[in-house]
Amino acid sequence: VQLQASGGGLVQPGGSLRLTCAASASIYRVVSMSWYRQGPGKQREMVARMTSDGTIDSTDPVKGRFIISGDITSATVYLQLNALEPEDTAVYYCNSQIYASLYDYRKHRLKELWGQGTLVTVSS
Repeated sequence: VQLQASGGGLVQPGGSLRLTCAASASIYRVVSMSWYRQGPGKQREMVARMTSDGTIDSTDPVKGRFIISGDITSATVYLQLNALEPEDTAVYYCNSQIYASLYDYRKHRLKELWGQGTLVTVSS
């Protein structure tokens, strides 16, 4: 199973984009799906996440501007990016923590998946 991220591109400051992340095959159980980003010369940081128990949160730099949504059960998640700033320029990655099978679930063996990343460039 792979995660496939898409939707990045070049946008002017103040503009919007919508990123999509979807799994390439069905997954036994998805525990969480998150978006991370890594800007030029910076460490990868989490941006927003949603969990199977209904938790939805985002980090302070994007709170009120970025909105995560989707369907955990089908391993599809979106990130709506609004009021973009040059500082938001980064490669955006989707991440998921899953149980790949009933056996893994019973053994509490979580697996982590990463998508390939999609580049968002905010520039005039």
